[in-house]
Amino acid sequence: MVQLKMDAADSTMSKFTCAQYASQLALILRSYDWRNVEALARKFSLLREQGKCIYICGNGGSAGNAQHLANDFLYGVSPKTKKALRVEALSANASVLTCLGNDVGYHAIFSHQLEVKGQPGDMLLVLSGSGNSANIVEALNTAKQRGMETSAILGYDGGKSKQIADSVIHININDMQISEDLQLIVGHMLMRLLRQKEIAC
Repeated sequence: MVQLKMDAADSTMSKFTCAQYASQLALILRSYDWRNVEALARKFSLLREQGKCIYICGNGGSAGNAQHLANDFLYGVSPKTKKALRVEALSANASVLTCLGNDVGYHAIFSHQLEVKGQPGDMLLVLSGSGNSANIVEALNTAKQRGMETSAILGYDGGKSKQIADSVIHININDMQISEDLQLIVGHMLMRLLRQKEIAC
């Protein structure tokens, strides 16, 4: 397990350098066991064969990453044959998010969408640094109640989400920006693995 810690006190006392940031990220890329990413790619492949949908959510930068990866899974996986994944970023519709946040509560901006759209056998993929955001935890619990599979890409200690999700890609580093970088890296690995399988077919 890779564990790199950057406490708040350390980050304010020491001067940031690009080389330090790059070194931390490179250490993770060299030493992390990526087999669980390959296992998730196999699950995604099965979901594709079954015509199931993958819902992705996150907050802040992770919300942007959810939209980025939804694009990659929809198009990048198979731009020519159109045998890609059915996928939706739950963070993509500002009208829905602001409506639910205002009328129901911010904790339910993702879970309410799943109550309407999620079907048994679909998957929820959450992207989170801490794994403790109330709306992420609520979404995972709702997905499980609806018979969906759940997966998470997490940083820090994984938080509550690590205990709830069926499958977890957890990189234990106390740095939000590197955690968000790794969400995209893992997503791009998944895309390339799925694309390789598609091309092989």
